[in-house]
Amino acid sequence: MSIEFLNECGYDGVNEEMLIDVASYAFGRMDVNPDAECTITAVDLATIADLHVRWMDLDGPTDVMSFPMDEITPGAAGGRPDAAAPGPAMLGDIVLCPEFAQRQATAAGHSLGHELALLTVHGCLHLLGYDHATPAEEKEMFGLQNELLADWYDDVKERGLSFQPKPSGPKAFPDAAERANLDKQVPGGGIPAVGEPHGE
Repeated sequence: MSIEFLNECGYDGVNEEMLIDVASYAFGRMDVNPDAECTITAVDLATIADLHVRWMDLDGPTDVMSFPMDEITPGAAGGRPDAAAPGPAMLGDIVLCPEFAQRQATAAGHSLGHELALLTVHGCLHLLGYDHATPAEEKEMFGLQNELLADWYDDVKERGLSFQPKPSGPKAFPDAAERANLDKQVPGGGIPAVGEPHGE
């Protein structure tokens, strides 16, 4: 799995190695073809706000946006990069805004590192075709996100790596309702759905 990280935000506390590691773990657990690629880019508030309005038709900054390169349906034969034949070479792009994520981390009572790890796993699942447009999709996606994230912390410990500690607070592994409550505290987040262009 090839993951390129571009740090264009100039914000302190962004651990590129950790974010590549959590993305690699999530894709590996989802049986993604090892030849697949994706890009993770950390941007500032102005850049994410521009992307937010251009692709989601929503004003203001947000925490994460996902831009799948190919249409992938979870579980569809041949549709995911884990198919017998080589899947799409490029999964797509995940764009994070650490400065906005810091607001959410503070409100939730955990570290910026954990918040960015959570958002990265969320973005990975979007690239694999998961979404949260309906209650059933939301339940499945957030459940899978939390399982992958919790298991990653255990895997990191087993490998003897040292990133941020696994948080134990009630908002560390949120379901959709808990995340919606956080969005009320930090307006503009909401972990948006997949980016799609809205006009010119």
